[in-house]
Amino acid sequence: MTVAASSLLFAVVFTLFVVAAVALLVLTLRFTIGQARRSRATWLAGRAGSAEAEVGGDGDGDGDGDDAEEEPEEEGMTALVLAGGSTRGAIQIGMLQVLAEHGFVPDRVYGSSVGAINGAGFAADPTRPGVERMAQIWLGLRREDIYPQGRLHGPWLYVQQRDAVYSNSGLREIITLGFPHERLEESVLPLEVVATSLADGGEHWFTRGPAVEAILASAAMPAIFPPVEVDGERYIDGGVVDNVPIQRAIDAGATRIVVLLCSPPIVTPQPSKRPVEGMVNALLIAIHARFVRDMSHLPEGVEVILCAGPEGATRDFDDFSTTEHLIALGRAEASEIVRRYGLGTIPYPAPPRAVPSAAAPGDDLPGGGGPGGATVPPTSPAPAPSPSPTGTDRPPGAGDGTDVGDHSPAPDPPVSAASGPVTQPDPGT
Repeated sequence: MTVAASSLLFAVVFTLFVVAAVALLVLTLRFTIGQARRSRATWLAGRAGSAEAEVGGDGDGDGDGDDAEEEPEEEGMTALVLAGGSTRGAIQIGMLQVLAEHGFVPDRVYGSSVGAINGAGFAADPTRPGVERMAQIWLGLRREDIYPQGRLHGPWLYVQQRDAVYSNSGLREIITLGFPHERLEESVLPLEVVATSLADGGEHWFTRGPAVEAILASAAMPAIFPPVEVDGERYIDGGVVDNVPIQRAIDAGATRIVVLLCSPPIVTPQPSKRPVEGMVNALLIAIHARFVRDMSHLPEGVEVILCAGPEGATRDFDDFSTTEHLIALGRAEASEIVRRYGLGTIPYPAPPRAVPSAAAPGDDLPGGGGPGGATVPPTSPAPAPSPSPTGTDRPPGAGDGTDVGDHSPAPDPPVSAASGPVTQPDPGT
C-alpha cells in the first residue's frame, strides 16, 4: 500500500510540473509574439509620423521621452555595443582589456543586460587601469555574492509566490562598485543602456538619470531578479527585447560598430530533454531573432565587427568558477580582431601588461564593503594616455569619430583559437 501511494503521489506531482512547464512555455511564446506585434505597430506608426512631418514640413517636435532627448546624429561615429550573456559576461572583460591596451576609445557605448554592467564600467573609465579594476571585481565574485542561498533552495524556489527567486541587493553592490558616478550622463563616454518595460513590453533606453537603477533594470533577468521601478514604471532585463542593440547605434549615426558578444553569433540550441529546457530554448531563439534581423538589414556604409565568445565554457547562469578562463578566451578573440582590423591607436601587438592575480574567495572587493568583503590587490600602473590637445581629461579619440592610429596590418602572429569575426552575415544566419 505504501509503494502504491508513493507512486500515485509521484505521478500527481510530475503531472503538475509538466502542466506548469507547458503553461509557462505558452505564456512566454504569447508574450514574445505580442511584443513583436507591438514593436512592429510602433515602428509603423513612427514611419507614418515621419512621413507626415516631411510632407507638412512644420512638425511640432513632440514624441516620447527617449526621442526627445536624442542628440543629433554624428558623422563617422564609432560605437561599442555590449550584448547580454549572464556570467559569460566575463568574456567581455578580456575583450575590453585588449581594446584598452590598444587605445580603442569609442564615441558611444551601448549595453544590454550584463553588457550594460560591463559597458557602464568601461564608459566610466575606458583605460587599462579602469578595465583591470573591472577584471578584479569579476575575479572576486562568488555565487553567494549575486545569488545568495537561503534555507530552501532548488526547484522549489521557482514555484514560490514571489516576483523573483533572488534579491538584487548583491547585484546592486557590484554595479555601484563598477560605476562610480551617480548619474549616467556623468560617465567619461556617452552611455546608453536598454531595459524592457512591463507596461507595454517595449524597449526603454536610459541615457541620463540615476545610474544604478538604470543599469540594475537592464540586468534584471526575468524570474531571477525582481523588476526595477524607475519613475513609477517597472522594468526587466533589456536582453528580452534587444540583447545586441546595434540598431540603436545605427539610428544614432554610427558607421563603425564593434560588438562584444558573450556567445557565438549563431544560436544552436541543444535538444531539450525536459519541458523546461524546451521553454528556455524557445526564449533564447526569440531573443536571438532580433539580432539576426538587424544584421541582415545593415544600411549601406555601416561596418559591424563582431567579437564573439565560444560555445560552452560555463556550467550554469550562476556559476562563477570559470571566470578566469572566460577572460582568457575573451582576450584571445579580441587580440585576433585587433590584429585584423587595426582597432585603436596603438598598433598590434600591444605593450606588455601585468597579469593580475585572481582575488581569493574571502578577499574584499575594491572600495571596501563589496560582496564577500574583499580587497583587490593593486594592479601595476599602465601607461597614461597622452594629454588631449584640447586640454580636457577625455581620452584621445573620444567623441570625435576619428581614429588616429596606424591601421596597417602587422605581421601575422601565431594563429589563435579565436573564432573568425563576422562583419556582414548572410540574411539566413
